[in-house]
Amino acid sequence: MKRWNPGKYLQITIVALAASGSLGAARAGADPLILRIGATQPIDSLNPFVSQSDYSLVIYEYIYPHLVQYDQDLKFVPYFATDWQTSSDGLKWIFHTVPGATWSDGTPLTARDVVFTLNMIMQYQNGPTGQLAGLVAHLNKAEAPDDNTVVLTYAQPVANVLAQMQAVPILPKKVWSSLATGNGTGITTFNNTPPEISGGPFILTKAVPNQSALLVANPRWWGSVKPKIQAVGFQFYANDDAMVMAILSHQIDLAGEQIPPTAVATLKQAGVSVETMPSVSFKTFIINTNPSKKNNRELLDPRVREAFEYATDRDAIIRTAWLGLATAGSTIVAPVTGWHDDSIQPLPFDPGKANQILDSLGYKKQPNGIRLANGHPMAYDVVFPTEENGTGDRTFQILQNDFTQIGVSIIQRKMDPTAATTAIQGTDGRYTDFDLAMWNWTPVVDPDFVLSVMTCAALGNNSDSGYCDHGYDQMYQAQSTMLDPAQRHLEVDKMQEKIYTDRPYIVLDYPDVIEAHSKDWTGFVLSPLIGSVNNLSTQTLLAVTKSASP
Repeated sequence: MKRWNPGKYLQITIVALAASGSLGAARAGADPLILRIGATQPIDSLNPFVSQSDYSLVIYEYIYPHLVQYDQDLKFVPYFATDWQTSSDGLKWIFHTVPGATWSDGTPLTARDVVFTLNMIMQYQNGPTGQLAGLVAHLNKAEAPDDNTVVLTYAQPVANVLAQMQAVPILPKKVWSSLATGNGTGITTFNNTPPEISGGPFILTKAVPNQSALLVANPRWWGSVKPKIQAVGFQFYANDDAMVMAILSHQIDLAGEQIPPTAVATLKQAGVSVETMPSVSFKTFIINTNPSKKNNRELLDPRVREAFEYATDRDAIIRTAWLGLATAGSTIVAPVTGWHDDSIQPLPFDPGKANQILDSLGYKKQPNGIRLANGHPMAYDVVFPTEENGTGDRTFQILQNDFTQIGVSIIQRKMDPTAATTAIQGTDGRYTDFDLAMWNWTPVVDPDFVLSVMTCAALGNNSDSGYCDHGYDQMYQAQSTMLDPAQRHLEVDKMQEKIYTDRPYIVLDYPDVIEAHSKDWTGFVLSPLIGSVNNLSTQTLLAVTKSASP
């Protein structure tokens, strides 16, 4: 099998681009400054209304403008918006944008592109743009009175406008306006590979599905801080072991995603820099709670789900699968966000208690040790996306062994993420067939998005549990309009408590970010999202460079 050589490929590409005049600062024949990044979650699409992969979002952060971004302390700072004001009632927000900015093809990049993007999302939010609909919640209209002013008018005050705007990639009107017509089906069918023009510090010039991507510095980048590197190459690996081998053999400079805990000692011994910090991520054991579920309807009983949590040994998972580089999970909001309810504690590992609950329900163990519920064995398939390989496999083995102690059999069914989504939601989006699943969320810092995943409106879209509760939806709508942070925090706490009690998820753990990079490079700014190269900020790829020679 032919091996892809990132260094050789990128060097040839850079020199070719330089020779053709496509790369501003590069010189043909010079040694280009190229950062090679490895990851295991490939770009699944370059269409923001279709993609699910973390690394698709990373690409958007670097090729499309955003009004604001986060700094190293997770505070909002100017980006394409130079400043902003809001009215005292919270219904109007005014953003001023960078004057004289251009897209990579030299055409003007203005406030009108911002307004076009927001209006397109609003117009088609019940269909093609539904995936980003939460980012325009309660927005009545977006206007651009001139090329450098964006005026947003809301029907109700919105608590997290800046968080919403940080997540909206500003799309070029000249490219997308022809798609935003009729019923908007062209929006989701648009391939966008590679994007025609860029408005960020880099241009995506090549993307090979499930394999690689190449970003080169944008010579027309309007930002005050220019990239120190000339290009970034992404190589996507089938598993984290292959990614670790790549950094050990100097094929990549940064393992830009979760390094397996089992590799940390080896990497450090080899002279690779390894950094860790708490993350916004959480790992989930998912239980189908949708009343449309056809079979194994005992899973709809909250007492069964409670028994499953008593049979979950989080300490063993953290000790064995994560080697201590994680903390026990409880709610769908991670502690590092500042919105976590510390009063909610996970149930202790107590198989005896789990057995008592299942016994009380009349689900008797058979000679083979598996219980019968309503005439059928308590034996369930667990949908398992391949991106959870590694620590996820070890976690599943612990759960599988512990569940046998309570008379429940679980079987791992691996499939790629797209197939896993279909298996969970069903071809009709009704969540009728699946029983259990394992997956994870890596949401942004503000809790609104991850809270929205559990709403009825998320069914057939971001929901991976089939959960729907109209009381919860009312709480979600309420928190989104609370301008007083303390008041909103109390409402978010109530929502965490409800999801914890209803248990569409058993939150297993909050894994640490574990990132490795060559000591030949400096400037990485670690983040609680997915490491230093993420969709919160452009800081790392604007700051990173080769270390000075000793």
